[in-house]
Amino acid sequence: MPRRSKPRTSKLSHLRSLLWTIPAAMLATAVMITGYVVVSLLTRSDKYQPWFCRQWAAAVFGIAGAHVRIEGGERLDPSSNYVVVANHSSLLDIPVLMGWLPFRFRFLAKRELLKVPFIGWYLRHDGHLTVDRKSLRSSIESTNECARLIREKHLSVLIFPEGTRSPDGHLQRFRDGAAYLAIQSGVPLLPVGIVGTCDVLPARSSWFMPADIELRLGHPVPIDGLTARDRPALTARLEQDVRNLLAGPAEKVGGSGSSAA
Repeated sequence: MPRRSKPRTSKLSHLRSLLWTIPAAMLATAVMITGYVVVSLLTRSDKYQPWFCRQWAAAVFGIAGAHVRIEGGERLDPSSNYVVVANHSSLLDIPVLMGWLPFRFRFLAKRELLKVPFIGWYLRHDGHLTVDRKSLRSSIESTNECARLIREKHLSVLIFPEGTRSPDGHLQRFRDGAAYLAIQSGVPLLPVGIVGTCDVLPARSSWFMPADIELRLGHPVPIDGLTARDRPALTARLEQDVRNLLAGPAEKVGGSGSSAA
């Protein structure tokens, strides 16, 4: 079982988070993003992106005193791309995925994030996909454009189908955007369970505590023969797969990877 964090009762540990952990993690983030953008501009290549992601993630979790391990990587087809669906309970879910997911992926992010310093700079420079959520029509149009890019450029993309971080660490209801995107792009889905990040840093908290984190990869879910009408059943299947991954080791979750009925 992963090592859980201790109860948040020590004012000294909270002070350490405010005076050391948060400033150091923010500095590491700014340095790594700036370094990657500069190197990629000088070399006119993005081949160093995985290295920078791994170094950034290792720095963040070293500062936080957390240890990360991955399960289920042997299930992946190295020639395939995926629409990755993961639970989201902490800001630390992002460095876990960027540092330990064993293939390169793009985020499917809210277009508003492009205006955030450093983050927007990185998303724009590295070709991450964004969705305009101002209206239903613009959301559908931008999602269809993302599906085209995934299909034509053989991209893997990450979605948090809960839509936002869970306030209490419990899995929330999935929205059907990931199922729609996978069906439209013709790409299999990969359910992922992230265990322990909310112990290190809960949502809406500034209090870091050391703990173990596990990244659990489930069985890929094919979408052959599915249409937009299958979105509800496929979304329910994905939510249950991720719930099972959170409840137990990855090797006990899923089956042969059959399509949702």
